[in-house]
Amino acid sequence: MKKLSTSAKQTLRIGRLLARQLSGGEIILLSGSLGAGKTVLAKGIAQGLGINRNNVVSPTFVLLRIYKGKHVLHHFDFYRIKNPEEIMALGYEEYFYSEGVTVIEWPQRLKFLLPKGFLKIKLSNKSANRRLLEFFSRGQAHKQLLKKVYENIRN
Repeated sequence: MKKLSTSAKQTLRIGRLLARQLSGGEIILLSGSLGAGKTVLAKGIAQGLGINRNNVVSPTFVLLRIYKGKHVLHHFDFYRIKNPEEIMALGYEEYFYSEGVTVIEWPQRLKFLLPKGFLKIKLSNKSANRRLLEFFSRGQAHKQLLKKVYENIRN
């Protein structure tokens, strides 16, 4: 599934619509280059979970930020991670496999730690304000999530 966003406001809206479909326990991977809109999308997801989006900042320097809303949001940013062993030292399983929602920026750093099920959104810059969001899923629960997301954001 693909969706074109023509503004940060629209990317936030897509995140809010996605969050409405979350029941807890989901893992959402956000990939794309610097400035592609990963954190903006994470803010929209947070807002959809009842978290003030203005409190959501990229956890690049601390690796993880936790927010309380309808579901606990675990927001990871692995940009600075050099190898998966650094992720293992965080005790990542406690967050990935919890009742909360886990959002991971720079998921390619996970390598062999990549979870079995996830919703992945690849963001690509098309111009100054335009972003292409491509959605992929792995695992039955996340395939069902993708189907629900598609029904809600296709317009």
